[in-house]
Amino acid sequence: MRDYLANEVRNVVVLGHSGAGKSSIVEACLYHTKAIDKFGRNNDGTTALNFDPEEGKRGLSVYCHLAPVEWKNRKINFIDTPGYMDYEGEEATGVTVGDNALIVVNGKEGIEAGTERAWKEAARKRKLPTIFFINKIDDEHAHFDQVYAALREKFGKSVFLFEMPIFEGGKVVGSINILRKKAWYYADPKEPKEVPAALADQVEEYYAEISEAIAMGDDELMEKFFEGEEFDEHEIAKGLRIGVRSGDIRPVYCGSATGQTGIERLMDLITEYFPSYAEKGQITALDSADNEVKLETNENEALSAFVFKTVVDPFVGKISYLKVMSGVLNSDSQVYNSKKDAAEKISQIYVINGKFQIGVGKLFTGDIGAVVKLQNTETNDTLCLKNKQVHYPAIEYPEPMLGYAIRPKTKADEDKLSVGIRNLMQEDGTIKLENNAETHQQVLYGLGDQHIDLIISKLKSKYKVEVETETPIVQYRETIRGKAEAQGKYKKQNGGAGQYGDVWVRFEPCDSDDMVFAEEVFGGAVPKQYFPPTEQGLRDCMAKGPLAGYKVVGVKATLFDGSYHPVDSKEVAFKEAARLAYNKAMPNAKPALLEPIGKVTVIAPEEYTGTLMGDITKRRGLIMDMAVNDEGDQVIHAEVPTAEMLTYANELRAMTQGRGRYVMAFDRYQTAPKEVADKVIAEAKARQAE
Repeated sequence: MRDYLANEVRNVVVLGHSGAGKSSIVEACLYHTKAIDKFGRNNDGTTALNFDPEEGKRGLSVYCHLAPVEWKNRKINFIDTPGYMDYEGEEATGVTVGDNALIVVNGKEGIEAGTERAWKEAARKRKLPTIFFINKIDDEHAHFDQVYAALREKFGKSVFLFEMPIFEGGKVVGSINILRKKAWYYADPKEPKEVPAALADQVEEYYAEISEAIAMGDDELMEKFFEGEEFDEHEIAKGLRIGVRSGDIRPVYCGSATGQTGIERLMDLITEYFPSYAEKGQITALDSADNEVKLETNENEALSAFVFKTVVDPFVGKISYLKVMSGVLNSDSQVYNSKKDAAEKISQIYVINGKFQIGVGKLFTGDIGAVVKLQNTETNDTLCLKNKQVHYPAIEYPEPMLGYAIRPKTKADEDKLSVGIRNLMQEDGTIKLENNAETHQQVLYGLGDQHIDLIISKLKSKYKVEVETETPIVQYRETIRGKAEAQGKYKKQNGGAGQYGDVWVRFEPCDSDDMVFAEEVFGGAVPKQYFPPTEQGLRDCMAKGPLAGYKVVGVKATLFDGSYHPVDSKEVAFKEAARLAYNKAMPNAKPALLEPIGKVTVIAPEEYTGTLMGDITKRRGLIMDMAVNDEGDQVIHAEVPTAEMLTYANELRAMTQGRGRYVMAFDRYQTAPKEVADKVIAEAKARQAE
């Protein structure tokens, strides 16, 4: 593979719903250009891209993969992404790195949740030039016309048909290129034919729509259009480049990846009408003070490269995937990690093609590759020159909200579990692990059940650690609603010096997230040196409340009397006396259970509003506000008990057919209803009995 300059590179992120055929499209491009000699299939794990055992086992993509395709003296870097929601972090990676988007649509199923998500992230949010490819049109259950009409209705008038299938006897036998007004038949693909008479009027109608859209982007073309003159080939090319780059034209092509139809013209469309990286002209980076810095997108600019993905390989070590944002990355060179404030040595540079690593001497601006064995570099770091330090914003990953408590099946695997999770978190920015000192649980967070299952499977296959999962323990709190006081008297005599401590403590409610300690001792009944151990003894007790053993908050404890022995009184005795006073008084102070309440934001299409509101109410939630965002989705703000939201990620997906998402953050504690408190207390006592 030769070196490619910035004006020769097209970085294309491939998006769409799971099962639409994204990997198959890229596979077909590789096969057509003879980069691979066998066309693999996803369902048996033989594709060039989905080579990981976990992908073979599941029959779908779970990782973001790279595939460079050389076509007509251009290089297309395909970034293939998973379409299933549980692997949305990999999709976020691809969208960040891609400069253009290819959205693959299933010709049978039409627009699905993954199609809509791809549109929102790529076309709406990042404003990437976008092409649609309707795949599987040779399937007997495909509905091409319906799918195209749905695309135009859903995504607007910027969607234009550029290629349409020819049906004979209910089967697809070829396709018509609208721009060229020529037909290609699969039985004789080399020579174009005339458009069938039955479709001629329809083709002219589509051509007129494209011509008008082309005219809108350029004053000269607009003048010619309104004068009724036909555009020549060069004018069409000029207008399309302008329209596709601006987002005013989003072409729709069609074909079949497995049938190897439409692939060549798709690659033509990408290389002809998608902008190269060089056409950006400038990009924005940040300096050490986060001020914006403009860099030229060419090889003469100072080097900067963004690390967008990390793979920890047990044999090779750490592989850092990067995109050269400016300048040239050379092998055997010294670079600087601006985020880690550390120098790195570049040894070998690779171009990644699925599971294959192809060694190259350098990477030019806009190109994508990988380097190995960087000591300090992680995902989202920037490599640059020390005398021109810059960095780029981190990838915006979706927040993992589904949590399971995990533990190794054997005690001996605790260290291996720690190493495995740490390495997987380097590879996947949507994994989060919390070590909860209060509940003594390690809680693993992911995007859904399949994501959690993937993590656990990788721990077993890659790091030889088997783990067990359970529902996380919710962190309740306890408090009191009344006043109570008690004496705690500790006296111990074992011969020789004894131990003696005597305190009277009053407990009452207060507005605090912790215990407030006060003293009202008169006449030296308890010397001052015993105040701190008394306070410490009470604080130790507050770690476990009288109801269910949860931490106690909102209590004022006042030491108001007591006694001491000039010889036997010791700090440890007063700590123990405080414990005795706590145990006597707290059950009489009207203890109450507090449950955590979270602020929840749910975003979903408006048609699901009624279902979501009803569901939130069933979860004892309170809807605080509702609004419609810029994308037309309903945004619901609510307050819901944390205990009711433990599996909400899965349930929201089911209610909205994968179109809904949410985030939740802790807000406050409030008194739990009696039926809830009784259940929580019973469960806590059962755990303690175990």
